[in-house]
This record gives sequence, C-alpha cells and structure tokens, in this order.
Amino acid sequence: MASLAVGIILAVLAPLIITANVLVAIALLRLIWKTGYKGHYFVLNLAAADALVGLSVAGLIRDELFERSHPPHMFCVLRMAFVTTSSAASILSLTLVACYRHLAIRKPFHYHQLVTGMRVGLHLVGLWLLAGIVGFLPLLIPGFQKIPLEEKCSFFGVFHLRYMLIVSCMGFFPALFLFIYLYCDMLKIASVHVQQIREVERAGLARGTTSDMKAMRTVAMLIGCFVLSWLPFFIAGIVQTVCTECFPYRVLESYLWLLGLCNSLLNPLLYSYWQKDVRRQLSQLAAGVKRKALRVGKGCCFPSRGTKSIPTVSCLQLQD
Repeated sequence: MASLAVGIILAVLAPLIITANVLVAIALLRLIWKTGYKGHYFVLNLAAADALVGLSVAGLIRDELFERSHPPHMFCVLRMAFVTTSSAASILSLTLVACYRHLAIRKPFHYHQLVTGMRVGLHLVGLWLLAGIVGFLPLLIPGFQKIPLEEKCSFFGVFHLRYMLIVSCMGFFPALFLFIYLYCDMLKIASVHVQQIREVERAGLARGTTSDMKAMRTVAMLIGCFVLSWLPFFIAGIVQTVCTECFPYRVLESYLWLLGLCNSLLNPLLYSYWQKDVRRQLSQLAAGVKRKALRVGKGCCFPSRGTKSIPTVSCLQLQD
C-alpha cells in the first residue's frame, strides 16, 4: 500500500516537475535571445537539471506501482546513478546561482567584466562533471554497490549507506553551508541598502522600499525551501548509516526522498516569481499560445473576410 502511494505521488510529481521547468527554460531562452544577459544561463541550467530530475524519476513510477517489477541489477544501478546525477546537478546549480548573485551584489560595477562567456561555460561544464562523478561513483567504486537481490529498484536497494555518508559529508553539506552563507550575506547587504533608502526617504528625496523587502523575503523563502526539502533526507541518511535500527528505513527511502524531489518543482516556481523578466516572458508566451488557439479556432469555423471559402460538398454529391 505504501509503495502504491509513492507511485501515485511520483506519477503526479514527475510531470509537474518536467512541465514547470520546461516552461521556465523556454522563457529564459527567449529572454537570453532578446537581452544576451549571461546571468540567465545559470538559472537556465538549474531548470535543465530539475527537468532531468523529473525525467529520471519518471522511470521509477512503474516499479512503485507494480511491486513485482524487478529490473536487472545493472540497469537499476544506472537508473539510480542518473537520478543521483540530476539531483546533484540541481543542488550544485542552485549553489552556482547563489555564487553569481552574490558576485552581482558585491561587485555590481565589475560583474559584466568578470562574468564572461568562457567562464560561464567552464563553470557549467565543471558542474556537470562533478555531478556525474558524484552520481556514477558507485560504478567507479563497486564497493559502494550492494549484492544483487530480487527487490524493486531503489536508491538504498543498490547503494550502500556509506555511499550516502560520503555524498552527504563531501557534497551536500558543504554546498548547503556555502549556499546559506552566500544568501545570508546578500540579506545583510540588502538590509544595509534598505536602511540607506529609508534615510533618503526621511529626507524626502525618494520613495518606496517595497522591492528591496520583497527581494529579502524571496531570498529567505529560497533558503527555507531548500533546507526543508533536502536536509531531512540527508540527516536521516547519516543517522541510518550510524544506526540502522534507529530510523524507519521506508520513511527515508520513500517519503523524505520525495520531499527532496519537491525542491525541483519549487525552484522554477520561486525563480519565475523572483525574476520579473521571466514572469513577463511566461505571460507573453501564454498570451501568444492563446491568440494562436483562438486564430486556429476561428479559421476552422468561420472563414475571415476577404478569403475564399472552401466549397462544401453535400452528402448527395458524395453518394453520386
């Protein structure tokens, strides 16, 4: 029954993750084509990584819904390696976005000189190489794999808990601490800016600090969603590694992992809300699709003026 519930949740979550991130990616591509701003490549990479998370977990739906489905061991190892790679790429992309946003706030006048196309490309390639190493580490070190058993394909069904411990201590927690530090520092800088603007407002020289306060609240939401999504899974994984009987195995394998996957759905929603340009592109995209649908509908039902109508053929003519 629990496996069926997980399968249903995955069947709903995976298409939502893919759809949301593909829409944000399309909006970002349109925005990059119009503005050429290189900073959007990092959010685009985040959307691509999150979309791959949705695609990689979509293959697990059948295994969860049908408990008798047991794919070959090596196929399961490769599948979980792709799931881990895409999840690691999502977390690293989020951290890379934080690094460049921190750079834009710390050095606003030198940002465009520092963020060159070559550096952006090298950082993105390095990110995916690191994510690939993390995800495919059990294939490089077979000791991280479990002995093949006749059970459904799952992360802890094919990987040892010590692999989870290494990923947590060498990958997740350093990225988490860096992510929190960068965004907290940006909050501090933003608070200083708000105080300066308020002093100017008191002098009657300027109005409004709403945008700064919204940015600070959005940053706090990003930190909170990231921590709440992934931290329980990795903490429970460490506890499970140290004491296998201290924590319910099924809760860690299914529900806390699903909570981490939800971050791949929250990322496009939060970033599209944060960036007005992305939100504007999404609204324009939706308006364009609506106009085309209305145009096609009118063209099929009612021929426009000045155009020749298609001659009709009656049923009697068809019979003749």
